[in-house]
Amino acid sequence: MPFAMANFAFRKSMNKKSFIAFLVAIFLPLTGYLLVSYYSTGAVQMPQRYFYDSVNVIQKNGKTTYDTAWHHVSNLHFTNQLGQQVSLDDLKGKIIVLDFFFTHCPTICPQLAKSMKKLQNSFPNNDSIVQFVSISIDPKHDSVRQLRRWAEKFNVNPDSWWLGTGNRDSIYNFALHEIKASVADVNIDTAFVHTENFFLLDKERVVRGWFNGLDSVAQSRLVRDIPLLMLEKDKKRSFGDFFSDLLKGKTSTP
Repeated sequence: MPFAMANFAFRKSMNKKSFIAFLVAIFLPLTGYLLVSYYSTGAVQMPQRYFYDSVNVIQKNGKTTYDTAWHHVSNLHFTNQLGQQVSLDDLKGKIIVLDFFFTHCPTICPQLAKSMKKLQNSFPNNDSIVQFVSISIDPKHDSVRQLRRWAEKFNVNPDSWWLGTGNRDSIYNFALHEIKASVADVNIDTAFVHTENFFLLDKERVVRGWFNGLDSVAQSRLVRDIPLLMLEKDKKRSFGDFFSDLLKGKTSTP
């Protein structure tokens, strides 16, 4: 009887040790994977930021650091091809790819529309993540009806691609002073903002690049950079926040 009891205690102890070993075997690799997932974004070269508003020089403990306040593109109100009054603020949290066009353009605009359509096709069912926006630089002639015709011609899906018309002064101020189209394209006519560039804005509406909409190589880079910005993590988010979001299914890992 004592032998049987000792044998039972021994097996119970072994079962407990085996269970602990099992937990360690499962959770150590999982924790390692999550840590790698959380910090791996920093190992990838992210699209750089452009255009800063100010740079603060900080002196502390004999060390000099710099805090850059990046330029956040201001809001723009316009009317889309559905006749809806919308604004960039309606797209908070989304990546934005934006260009400028006009519907009676006989040269580059039809080709730009085809390129934008290819981009839209590259990100199906992602209207909650990325939005394509084409703003008319000739709003006097580009009515909602004209925008609708253009949308039909190029099979524009309004769920993730807006064509916009509105106040000319607001549009040109936005193009030249917010997007800074004349910096991206030094040959641009500031009286008529006609450029082949697509502008990439991150979730904070910071310009992260511009890409020639007529250049297939540049478009390939844009297709690569959009998912990188999707994965870009909030610097204020802790690993605990990341882990919590992962359990809730909110976080994508590379």
